[in-house]
Amino acid sequence: MTNPASKYLSNPDLKTPKAPEGWQGTPVDAQGRFMNLNHTFSAELKDVLRWKFQRNPFKEQKREEIWNPVIFRDNSWLETTDDIFVWLGHSTFYIRIGGITILTDPVFGDILSVKRLSEFPVDIHRLVNLDYILLSHDHRDHLDKKSLNILSKQNPDVRYLTGLHMKELVKEFTASDNTEEAGWYQQYNTDNQPIKITFVPSRHWSKRGLFDTNFRLWGGFVIEAKGKRILFGGDSGYDTHYKQMAAVFGSFDYAILGIGAYAPEWFMSPNHQSPKDALKAFTELNAKYYIPMHYGTFDLSDEPLGEPLKQLLTAAENEHPKDKLIIPLIGRPVEITG
Repeated sequence: MTNPASKYLSNPDLKTPKAPEGWQGTPVDAQGRFMNLNHTFSAELKDVLRWKFQRNPFKEQKREEIWNPVIFRDNSWLETTDDIFVWLGHSTFYIRIGGITILTDPVFGDILSVKRLSEFPVDIHRLVNLDYILLSHDHRDHLDKKSLNILSKQNPDVRYLTGLHMKELVKEFTASDNTEEAGWYQQYNTDNQPIKITFVPSRHWSKRGLFDTNFRLWGGFVIEAKGKRILFGGDSGYDTHYKQMAAVFGSFDYAILGIGAYAPEWFMSPNHQSPKDALKAFTELNAKYYIPMHYGTFDLSDEPLGEPLKQLLTAAENEHPKDKLIIPLIGRPVEITG
């Protein structure tokens, strides 16, 4: 469990209109490192070595798997005004609602030594006129210097919304001062536009270099517009924050939650939830529809790239109405309805 926080941080320039009863702000330990709500994250070298040297039960399956997802290259949706989601792979979504355009965690290509295994479906030079780029945390498969540099040149007026202590890194990658940091449950300033965006908790961690573990905040985003409430969950292990968000916001129309990089669960579960736990989270969020992400793009764990979706469909068949599950294909728009 988490040790008691030494202090609580927030952005004094932002409001916290909705929060759990007694909320004091985002917890920080005595070293100034951000903390999860319930569980201290510890990246122990012995655990990493145990994972790397243990036998992978998916080894044969992974070697034989051929991952050839359908990629939709018709980008005509960029010219429309429809309210849509478009999954661009991993945790990158293009979201347009009420004429406002949003891109989440943009990563266009490889990350260091990890190769991108599903093609990015859009000509990146067509990603223009963006209003907001949402950055959930500092890990390289979510915060990519090259991708942000390209976007910043094509979208000089875009606003970057992210967590506390992320602004300096975003400025380094974009040369932009147009970044707003938030603590958990703080609402960003959206310039009187018909949209509300709130930063919310996830169970994860942060690290970019050798000595900066948990000095930058991680989380997800609640997007509210046109009478719809959407959760983009960021990277997260399963925990009580889902029930907490449901208590704060009431319910959600769409929950976008990760299902990949979960094996082995003894090692990955503090950071990435399994498909079964993701469905449990969806139920606790009181959401109408569930959209999975964070699979099929980067090989980050033991399971094969297609395994999370297989496990999700099996669990949904047994436990949940399948009509609540939306499985977007890469590059194909999904209408925001109802």
